[in-house]
Amino acid sequence: MTNRIASGRKPLLGCIADDFTGATDLANMLVRGGMRTVQTIGVPGTDTRIEADALVVALKSRTIDAADAVAQSLAALEWLRAQGCRQFFFKYCSTFDSTVQGNIGPVAEALLDALSPVAGGAPFTIACPAFPENGRTIYRGHLFAGDALLNESGMEHHPLTPMTDANLVRVLQRQTRSKVGLVRYDAVAQGARAVRASIDALRAGGVRIAIADAVSDA
Repeated sequence: MTNRIASGRKPLLGCIADDFTGATDLANMLVRGGMRTVQTIGVPGTDTRIEADALVVALKSRTIDAADAVAQSLAALEWLRAQGCRQFFFKYCSTFDSTVQGNIGPVAEALLDALSPVAGGAPFTIACPAFPENGRTIYRGHLFAGDALLNESGMEHHPLTPMTDANLVRVLQRQTRSKVGLVRYDAVAQGARAVRASIDALRAGGVRIAIADAVSDA
């Protein structure tokens, strides 16, 4: 028997969140944006079919072993693709906190590999944990919590995932084999055409993942 939650639409967006709170925040934002959204706790069974605009899979993978986080995230991706999702979003914390070896970098890289051109995807992605509404902004690749650099905000004392470096390009580069770059605020402030040119230049230079500056919701 197939379990079905019907809304009359197939999903456009498939989201993988590394914890329940982040998944819920994301689902709420999607609903506020007008998308019919369903959130699951863990990866549903293969016989579960959900029709919605957006699907959000809540994992508990932020602080587990990187290999386990990758395996869980790939399982979530496989399920989301089976649902018919056309675009995919990896939700991590707005403070970008993770263990030294990941899990943001390893999971992002694994998802990119799974969505490679051979598989019909793209070999490049943006990483941007900024949430200006909550005081999380990125400038020159450095993450701020309010007016303080992340590593001076108290997050440097986090018992599980201490953040002692606010430079996200450097943080992410330590976690991945892929080359990491930066879409600078100068380009962002000029609009879509300048951002596109910046991305083209980064890709030409071998960059596969780029941090993007973001100081407002505009």
